Amino acid sequence: MNAEIIAIGSELLTPYRQDTNSLFLTEKLNELGVEVVFKTIVGDDRKRLTDSARLALSRTDICIFMGGLGPTEDDLTREAVADALELPLRRDPKLVTALEERFASRGWNMSSNNLKQADVITGAVVLPNPNGTAPGQWLAGQFSGKSKIVLLLPGPPHELTHLFEAECMERLRAKLPRKSIAKRVLKIAGMGESQCDARVAPIYSRYTDIQTTILAGPGEIQLHLRKQADSLFAAQERVDQLVHAMEEELGDFVFSDNGDSLEQIVAYYLQMREATLAVAESCTGGMLAERLTSLSGSSRYFLGGAVVYSNELKTDFANVPAEFIRKHGAVSRQVAIALAEGIRNRCGSTLGLAITGIAGPTGGTEEKPVGLVFHALASDTGTEVVEKKYPGDRQRVRRFATQQALDMVRRKLM
Repeated sequence: MNAEIIAIGSELLTPYRQDTNSLFLTEKLNELGVEVVFKTIVGDDRKRLTDSARLALSRTDICIFMGGLGPTEDDLTREAVADALELPLRRDPKLVTALEERFASRGWNMSSNNLKQADVITGAVVLPNPNGTAPGQWLAGQFSGKSKIVLLLPGPPHELTHLFEAECMERLRAKLPRKSIAKRVLKIAGMGESQCDARVAPIYSRYTDIQTTILAGPGEIQLHLRKQADSLFAAQERVDQLVHAMEEELGDFVFSDNGDSLEQIVAYYLQMREATLAVAESCTGGMLAERLTSLSGSSRYFLGGAVVYSNELKTDFANVPAEFIRKHGAVSRQVAIALAEGIRNRCGSTLGLAITGIAGPTGGTEEKPVGLVFHALASDTGTEVVEKKYPGDRQRVRRFATQQALDMVRRKLM
């Protein structure tokens, strides 16, 4: 079965409010073997809401409406869904009493407009909401000649999540055919999106029963694989076959096949090799150290380092010869090497990792443009340097740079 999630509220069509409820609902529906095939955001307009509800009912098995169940004039979900279903609303006296008691228990006067929260679509089961005044509603039956499940849920996330888990999961489980969805995520470093797709498309195109999605980020490509089947074992076995074929093709460009981050993989290798790491960062301003220390237990392998923005601190903290900076500039192969070797010696670490570059948007020249970054990794076998020119804004350049630096560590320890 498939589902559509309709988020309701004009505020969700502005830059100031984001729909996060649909992420939670998608995860829960996937656990039940349900694919979410549409997500819609609609403002507080009754006609548009009704049209969206009719469209959702025409194309999906499960329609979940969230938000717009409050007491104000712009809360129109009940009315719009009732219009789309061609069913009347009825005022539930038990809900009226519950609302009155809720307000009285807090010493508040209930406004007359709160009464609309007691309006229920004919045939709906009321879903109690202990965290708010807007109950949910559940309808299951034949609509327009087809079997449908319709849910109305409150918009505040703390209300929606509790209500859905307490009132909807088991109801859905009892109604749905037993299906399972298997998922795997491959993460690739050191390869562009088009290059990656050119290599794996001939493989995943043979697996037409598996949904393959390619996502590109700074320094990382992700391949998301999903398969629905009658049993989780059958679904997982099929997905694992595709994963194996892709890993055979991509080799060590794949750094994770279970969704782990690059810093998690680096942590694994550092601990497995009983190695330690220290860093010296210029343009990334501590982002590299932050990624490394975001993991619990990182003190076992990460000794520390320095953010050396100024030329003076490059010399004082990482022992970069001042003449290197004068002769080659702070953003140079020579200074990157000196930073990596200097911080390794100063901290007594197995590896020394350094980044120096121009993150922008200012500071670039024709000879050294914005996005130019040097990465260096020092060890007892020598120091390697990677020069890159990254596209994008300051944040993307910095993220690219830390990704490349971590990947150097991964490859060194594999």
